[in-house]
Amino acid sequence: MAKNIYFASDFHLGTPNYAESRAREARIVSWLDFITPDCSELFLMGDIFDFWFEYATVVPKGFIRLQGKLAAMADAGIKIYFFKGNHDMWVRDYFILEIGMEIISDELIIERGGKKFYLHHGDGLGPGDNKYKFLRKIFRSKVCQWLFARLHPNLGIGIANGWSRGSRAAQTEKEVFLGEDKEWLAIYAKAQLQKTHFDYFIFGHRHLPLDIDLGSGSRYVNIGEWLNYNSYAVFDGQELKLEYYKPNL
Repeated sequence: MAKNIYFASDFHLGTPNYAESRAREARIVSWLDFITPDCSELFLMGDIFDFWFEYATVVPKGFIRLQGKLAAMADAGIKIYFFKGNHDMWVRDYFILEIGMEIISDELIIERGGKKFYLHHGDGLGPGDNKYKFLRKIFRSKVCQWLFARLHPNLGIGIANGWSRGSRAAQTEKEVFLGEDKEWLAIYAKAQLQKTHFDYFIFGHRHLPLDIDLGSGSRYVNIGEWLNYNSYAVFDGQELKLEYYKPNL
């Protein structure tokens, strides 16, 4: 019986160009094929697409192989959660209606196998980055989304794709570890532990696979990204592990 729970994020499909994104999509679909036999739940924890905006009758084209695979998994009874990231925060109901995924806007707290999980894409958490935190509130507002929807899709999506070309995901340099005392998501997790205990904090967004012991039986795991690492986490009902997929493509 399927028992494993999988976590992945930051596919950033769409950047830096179509050809590289298609190759990345093929790796991701291969990974989904690999995990499907023993997967009970799949958590896609943000920035799956480098840009996503749903007009009333239009969605961004491309990456249909990933969407088709996710639909097949959902049809097979695998529960799929889609977290809004800072790049695909404008997800609405398309994936709910077409695939049956559950959309998560912010944090999600779950218990599995007697373990308590705190899940979030990771954007806007921890100290600093006040400019982004301010912009996040604007971009997530219904007024901002209504105004953007007034743009013709060719113009709106064209503008967004231009932003993507200058995004962090489009750069070639790998992120570096800042030290536990400067890793803002580790700082955030430690602050949450002062209020209540979690066995695992799982985030994306950081673009660097990390597994940090926070003490008191708690760990912060960052599941990294798929531009460089092909990294993900798996919980087998007893233990959470950070893994790296090596496709045979």
